[in-house]
Amino acid sequence: MGTTMGAFFSQRDWGRVLTAMITPFHADGSVNYLEARKVAAYLVDEQLNDGLVINGTTGESPTLKEDEKIRLLESVLEEVGDRAAVVFGSGSYDTAESIHLTRRGENAGAHGIMLVNPYYSKPSQSGLYAHFSTVAAETNLPVMLYNIQPRSAVNLETLTLLKLAEVPNIVAVKEASGSIPQISDVCRLAPKGFRVYSGDDALTVPVLSLGGHGIVSVAGHVVGREIKEMVDMFLTNPIHSYRIHHRLTPLVKAIFSSPNPGPIKFALSTRGFDCESVRLPLVALTAAEKEPISAALNGLAGLTH
Repeated sequence: MGTTMGAFFSQRDWGRVLTAMITPFHADGSVNYLEARKVAAYLVDEQLNDGLVINGTTGESPTLKEDEKIRLLESVLEEVGDRAAVVFGSGSYDTAESIHLTRRGENAGAHGIMLVNPYYSKPSQSGLYAHFSTVAAETNLPVMLYNIQPRSAVNLETLTLLKLAEVPNIVAVKEASGSIPQISDVCRLAPKGFRVYSGDDALTVPVLSLGGHGIVSVAGHVVGREIKEMVDMFLTNPIHSYRIHHRLTPLVKAIFSSPNPGPIKFALSTRGFDCESVRLPLVALTAAEKEPISAALNGLAGLTH
């Protein structure tokens, strides 16, 4: 839309540690917007997240209706939008629908947009470029791309990403390809100022070591403070960052031991939040599935810096 990348950075610096926020539900399956506000405030004020991603995979976006997504965004913006970045997941497998939801998110006041690879449709690389660039052209907001082949069945290849990075308001990527060589190429070849976020808690420090900017986290719901310290200290005291990484590894493994976001919702519920319920086709964790999460949380609580 004719605006330079620099203008988008000055508009909103999302920070280096963002958490992809869960969506709390009542027992009847309806969205619990009051609890969502409480969770958002906790993540920003207590867990020290720089920003939140709303309506992402961890937020169970495939099960949320359009109006639920917008009301959830509005609720979080009202609660923390004056002190944290709020990025809205508006991408889907349908370009026209992604444009529509992006416009609604912009009108609601989102600070940025996240666009996931079109899942199920399995577009070619030219299709991926056309999809992302077409949606980005319809908004004045900065855009983060979300490359997650395990969930979308397609990989946003580096050459395609680099071409998309030339679009003025495509300013970042959440890299969840799981491929260190690919992420290394992205960090090496991306234009100056383009931000590469790890999309995998287990790879935060490796991605930082390659030149990454930060993390879009799941674990940040319960160990945001530790993750922020790990990221902030990386350049000045990398040994300290490595130690935090290793200390968090058992918990990171545990919160992905069952389908996301069931484990992190359970983990957060142990902090007093009414957020454990999930929507079908996800199901509640069994007692056996909760055991490794509880053990990891208890083990982390017993450790000191």
